Amino acid sequence: MDALLTALADPARWRLVCLLAERPRPVGVLAQLAEARQPQTTKHLQTLERAGVVTSQRTGQRRIYALRPAPLRDLAAALSRLADTADQAGGPRATYDRYGLSLDTERLAAEKPGWADGRSFRFHRSLTGRPELVWCHLTEPSLLTRWWTPDDLRVSELVFEAHPGGRIVLEYRDAEDADGSDLVAGRGEGVVDDAFPGESLAYRLSPRLPDGSLAFTAHVDFGLRPTDTGTDLDVHYRITDSTVDSADFIAGIEIGFGQGLDKLADAVGTSQRTTTAAHAEGKEVQP
Repeated sequence: MDALLTALADPARWRLVCLLAERPRPVGVLAQLAEARQPQTTKHLQTLERAGVVTSQRTGQRRIYALRPAPLRDLAAALSRLADTADQAGGPRATYDRYGLSLDTERLAAEKPGWADGRSFRFHRSLTGRPELVWCHLTEPSLLTRWWTPDDLRVSELVFEAHPGGRIVLEYRDAEDADGSDLVAGRGEGVVDDAFPGESLAYRLSPRLPDGSLAFTAHVDFGLRPTDTGTDLDVHYRITDSTVDSADFIAGIEIGFGQGLDKLADAVGTSQRTTTAAHAEGKEVQP
């Protein structure tokens, strides 16, 4: 496939492929139609033949070239699969497009400091774990790293001191940046305001701009309520101290924080199933 793509990438060779799609032709005629020198045309045809997209045979003094449709159909099928993967409903490309629309809107609105103050977002998730288990996932760094970023990011540094006045540091990178060679995707610093284990958690977290200054302050309140099947989690996310340069961050809150909560639900569910299975076997497990 690589050889075929390389062969077709040259405009002169692509012109020859188009001519051969109409009918088989000799080298001399192809050179005339392509308005190229015959030796040059011969070299291009030999490259296409090595790539498997054309075939040739000698007839008298002439060599006739013909197009082989099968490799082009295989390439078309491969490109179609790529397009389908990128275009899958609710997939990463759809998320990218949603963020782009939100980004345009927020950048237009960010005309002066304080432009987004008072903006709030509300989230709700029904979780399968009891409030005590959910609390662990909200406050223990080893569990926070499992969910506290959107799908395409990973936590690279995390401090979370789960008591009033406790310090918070969150740094994240691209999920595929294994060695940390790419730029940091984001960093936030904050403080815990209230912490009532198994009931409620409130903190302030300020994402930082590339120069280290504050983008805005997020006031995040979690409320946990036990249910027959686990825990109802309600989150209120409110913005203050918004700067003009905070638009890019604010545009991603609804999508990114929502993805994080979906990952939280999965992580709590996995922990709950593990705990239930271990208890059935008489074992003690950690969340």
